[in-house]
Amino acid sequence: MKIAFIGLGNMGGGMAANLVKAGHDVHAFDLSEEALGRAKENGCSTYTSVREAVQGAEAVVSMLPNGKIVESVYTGDVIGHAPTTALLLDCSTIDVDTAKRVADAAAGAGYAMVDAPVSGGIAAANGGTLTFMVGGSDAAFARAEPILAAMGKAVIHAGASGAGQAAKICNNMILGATMIATCEAFALAEKLGLDLQTFYDISSKASGQSWSMTSYCPIPGVGPQSPADNGYQGGFAAALMLKDLKLAMEAAASAGAKVPMGVRAEEVYEAFTAAGNGGVDFSGIIKTL
Repeated sequence: MKIAFIGLGNMGGGMAANLVKAGHDVHAFDLSEEALGRAKENGCSTYTSVREAVQGAEAVVSMLPNGKIVESVYTGDVIGHAPTTALLLDCSTIDVDTAKRVADAAAGAGYAMVDAPVSGGIAAANGGTLTFMVGGSDAAFARAEPILAAMGKAVIHAGASGAGQAAKICNNMILGATMIATCEAFALAEKLGLDLQTFYDISSKASGQSWSMTSYCPIPGVGPQSPADNGYQGGFAAALMLKDLKLAMEAAASAGAKVPMGVRAEEVYEAFTAAGNGGVDFSGIIKTL
């Protein structure tokens, strides 16, 4: 397929490269010349504007920083410029209301669209092992699934437009809170005189097990390789975790849901990023303990 890819940052660059590997003709755009250069090296055709990139596209995939940018790009440069036959897939993590509004604008102009935020981080984006949570109609999901499958290990239909974003926000609220709890437990185990590898061997096979422990352990040299083994660099930046937690708090407020652990997780990551750690991997929160 001829696929336009908008947004070639830490996540989007690897995703676009995997579409090329799957045999697609990828027409890429980013504001960064460096990102465009990497995309070209990975086999993408590069363009100097969104409108140029989406010309004649059969699908448009985007990976952008926030809802305001997503809405601006789609309403200003994609809708009305890409063929109405093109499927629109936004893989950014944004608020549910904006996702629904952009999908409604697309539908009003004759386009099918899905919101398809991801879980897995930079390594999974590069390795093609992301998990996609997809919101949209059954027909749109059926069209989106083979495209997303070229970039991930799991593609799951969450429901109607906006449901993908809702699933991502809830998932990352769990992730933020469990990472803090995991870090606290390791810090306490050390203060109580436990060997941390031994504690990992026990808890990873007991009821304290979680993804934060067994797939992304915050202790260097313990468990599978993670950003902890690289000075807490790479992976998923604390500033991005804070962004997702803020989205979760906004969603909770609008839904009238009580999320005390989510509230506390937001406070902890707010303080961590305010102290100059926004670019540090979110597991680096252990350094505050």
